[in-house]
Order: sequence, then C-alpha cells, then structure tokens
Amino acid sequence: MKVLVVGNGGREHAIAFKLLQSSKVEQVFCAPGNGGTATLARCQNLALGVNDFTAIGQFAQDNNIDLIVIGPEIPLALGITDYLQNRGIKVFGPSRAGAQIEASKAWAKALMADGGIPTAKAAVFTDAAAARGYVEAGSVPIVIKADGLAAGKGVIVASTVEEAHRAINSIFQGQFGSAGKFVLVEECLIGQEVSVIALTDGISIRPLLPAQDHKRIGDGDTGDNTGGMGAYAPAPLITPELMAKIEVEVLQKAIATLRDRNIDYRGVLYAGLMVSPKGEFKVLEFNCRFGDPETQAILPLLETPLEDLLLACVEKRLGEMPAIAWKSGAACCVVASANGYPGEYSKGEAISGITSAEGLTDTYIFQAGTKQLEGQIVTDGGRVLGVTGIGSNFVQAIDCAYAAINCIHFQGMYYRRDIGYRVKK
Repeated sequence: MKVLVVGNGGREHAIAFKLLQSSKVEQVFCAPGNGGTATLARCQNLALGVNDFTAIGQFAQDNNIDLIVIGPEIPLALGITDYLQNRGIKVFGPSRAGAQIEASKAWAKALMADGGIPTAKAAVFTDAAAARGYVEAGSVPIVIKADGLAAGKGVIVASTVEEAHRAINSIFQGQFGSAGKFVLVEECLIGQEVSVIALTDGISIRPLLPAQDHKRIGDGDTGDNTGGMGAYAPAPLITPELMAKIEVEVLQKAIATLRDRNIDYRGVLYAGLMVSPKGEFKVLEFNCRFGDPETQAILPLLETPLEDLLLACVEKRLGEMPAIAWKSGAACCVVASANGYPGEYSKGEAISGITSAEGLTDTYIFQAGTKQLEGQIVTDGGRVLGVTGIGSNFVQAIDCAYAAINCIHFQGMYYRRDIGYRVKK
C-alpha cells in the first residue's frame, strides 16, 4: 500500500519511519516532510503545504494513495478530513466537527460537562476586565489558557494575581492571534501530567502506551511552556488498573458524548491528564492528533503494524483487531531545540553527528525542524530533533538517548539534561 503523511515535524518522521518498517507499505510520501523524512528509503517529500487540501487530494487521486495520515492539528481543525473523505479518499484523523475537541478548549469543557468527564473547574471569558475580576475573587496559583490552537504554548500557570493579569492581557492583545478570542481561567491542579493517547474508530477504543511529556523549557520543569522538550514511555504512573478507569471514565465517555452530538470521531483521541498524589485524575485537555514528542517515544515500542491499526480506525473495524502488541522495555525521547526557543530563534545552522548518533545501538533520530540544503541537514524550526533511546529499563533508555544527543552538534543547540528524572532512580 501507499501512504501519504501530512506534516513536517518529528511526529510525522516517526509515523513515516514506523509505517516503512512494514513489508505491506510499498511507499510513503510526506507533505511537506523534513530533512529526516527525505533520507528514509521508500519515502518521498512533496512540496505541498499541510493546508493545501486541493493539491493533497489531487496527488492522492493521481497516485492511488491508499491512506492519508494527518499529523498536525491545524489542517484537522480546518476540515481536511471532510474534504478528502468527500472525494472518496481514506484518511486517518477526525472531521472538522470532531477536531473542535482540541481547537476550542471552551468547546471541550462543555463536552466534558455533558459527558460527566472529570476535569478542572474553569470559566470562559471574552473580556479581559471580567477575567481579571474572576482571578481577583479566587486564589492563586491559577491557570490561564488561550481557547484556540497555540502550538502547545497557550497555557500559562500564574503563581500571582499580577502574573495572571499579565497573561490575560497578553492573550487578549493578540499574543496567540485568533486563538485568544476567548480565554479560560482554570483552577490549578496538583500532581503529575501524563498523556494517554488512544486510537478509535468512533465506537471502539485502543489506548497506546501512556507517556509523560516535559513541557517546560528548563531543567527541573522551570521556565516557559513549550511544545514539549522530551518524553518517556510507558509512564509507570499509569498502572493497568488506573488505565482501565481512565478508559471508562474519560475515553469511552468522550466518544459516547461525541456520538450524542452526531460526530463520527475516527482517529486519535489524546487525553492530557493530571494525576494527583492520591491517584485521582482529571482531564486538562483533549487533543485530536498524535502527541509530539510522545509519539517519538511510543512508536519505537509498537510491534503491531501501524498501518493495520490506522486502517482499522478508518474502516470502523477496530473492535475486530487483536490486542495491540508492544515490545518490552522503555523509551526516552530528548528534544534538541534551537537557541531562543520557544521565543525567537535562528534557522539555517548546519547539523553534524546525526549519522554517528544513528549508528549507536537502539537509537532513533527523528528530525523535526530540519531541511536539506545543498546536501546538508540544517535547522529549520524551534524543536529541531527528537533523539530517542530504547532500553530494557528507563535508566538504559535515558542513557542511550543522551549518549546519542552527545554525538550531535549545531550552533546554539539546547536540550534539557533531566528528561526522565522522575523514573531514573
């Protein structure tokens, strides 16, 4: 079969890489792809933007593409699945109606309220003064969120009233563009965040391995929020017993409530959860696509052919599939970013050492913000590489990832030195 992967990040590199491990996948195309996907055997980058629905659909029809996998959230929110399905093309990813679960935090909160899904108390505002007044009447710390899509950066945990006011003002003043048309002010939950990413055909649900992301830019979970600086899987915080509860109380309720709204949701349902020290959980947010960098830690451990699972979701037969098979052990992904990320950063810096890093045992280098320029891989984004190590335990996986990242260099390269600190004991 031939598969088209839409996107250009580390997540899409990992998806393409995993698909190509199957003998049933003849060729993968990436639109637009990156410097890493360009180096994969049987993979071809296409000069097509992720929001160019017409060109993507035409290419798929002209080249007999069997499946399109949508990586990023923005084309999903804009309705790429609807566009392609209307042309008879099989596509993995929810419709525009379903993608609201990520595209609007206020919409997702209403869905959770309707479905009885445990989540943090929150209020939605269209006026900065009203939001500031709500903060003043409550207590800190408190969480300020832009309602719409903000590349994982639209959440501010304010430890003081003044900090909350600044966050509210900056969002309403356009820090995140149209994503800040509405602002959520939410209670600050205490505990550990964990990502539960599941596949669904709108009826059945199959959770993948739970993962833990590291959102903050600095060691010790300090500094600004980012799209994610590293992840590990499977997160031991989510025991089999806790996963069973999450599946019933979060995932199944979400899919049932979507069905009640006449939304046929097929694709990824990703629940970002906060787990308290007592083992209680609440949903922080839902996403409608694979996580990044969680995918770079999860997929290397997957044994079931990825294309079988994705097609089963598209064709509404996931319930007929056997249990997902996983390799034993653990995975850790460390993100190497450009200097200045998540703020302003330079591009075009030459990257060396990728081949040496890939030569190490149980190591995968997933490229994200890269491109090929005159035969050289150069930086082309904020999060540049996802360096994944595999091991029989977390200590081995983490050591493997850092051994590989020590082989790599580009001007201004930055990475956290403590990814996996909770499990490296």
